[in-house]
This record gives sequence, structure tokens and C-alpha cells, in this order.
Amino acid sequence: MKNAQIMIVEDENIVAMGIKSKLESLGYSIPCTASSAEDAIRKADLFYPDLVLMDILLKGEDDGIVAGDYIRKNFDIPVIYLTAYTDEDTLERAKLTHPAGYISKPFKVEDIHTNIEIALHKNDLSADS
Repeated sequence: MKNAQIMIVEDENIVAMGIKSKLESLGYSIPCTASSAEDAIRKADLFYPDLVLMDILLKGEDDGIVAGDYIRKNFDIPVIYLTAYTDEDTLERAKLTHPAGYISKPFKVEDIHTNIEIALHKNDLSADS
């Protein structure tokens, strides 16, 4: 789904800009980025993107799992976790939020592209129901 708007939530600016560049080269629009859970929730409400790519370890009190859960439940925006944290406890917490995907860093552009397309497709199907 080209031209889809994707919000990037990543606490390291250089990493966020790298992801942004890769996604734009694939034809996606990046209306905003965020570096904390609180900022992510505020910007999701303001920009209402089609999908959120969410790092788990963020600046501030809450992590990406808390933000992702809130965004999915309150705005019905699919969330894909993009993280270096793949331990069982983190994975179990993330699964409880019903994410659209979970990608381990470092990632391949093809992996992120495939996950985004599947998440957007599934979300379109559920919206049509």
C-alpha cells in the first residue's frame, strides 16, 4: 500500500532518520517521528497514521509496549514492534498487545517492507468488515 503514512517511534534520532529514509525510498510517507511513549501517543492522535513502527526501549517512563497497546486500543492503528529486545519476557508482554508484527534489529529492508504490507492489508480487511 504505497503512500501509506507510517509513524516511526525510536529514541535514537540517527536510527529514526535511517528508517525514515529507507521507508521513503519504498514509497511510504512519514508524517512524524517520536522518541517517547507519551510523544508517540500524542502524535498518533494528532497525525493518525496508517501504521506505527514502534521501538520498545524509549525515553521516558513508559516503553513502546505501553504506547503500542494504547495506540492500538484507542486509535485502532496497527503497531509493528521493531526492537533489539527479543527476550521471552519482552516477547510475551508484546504479544498481549496484539501487534501487527515484531521485527528484530538489525533488520533487512525486505523484512520491514513485507511486515508493513501485510499489516496494512490485514487492517484494510478488518476495516471493511
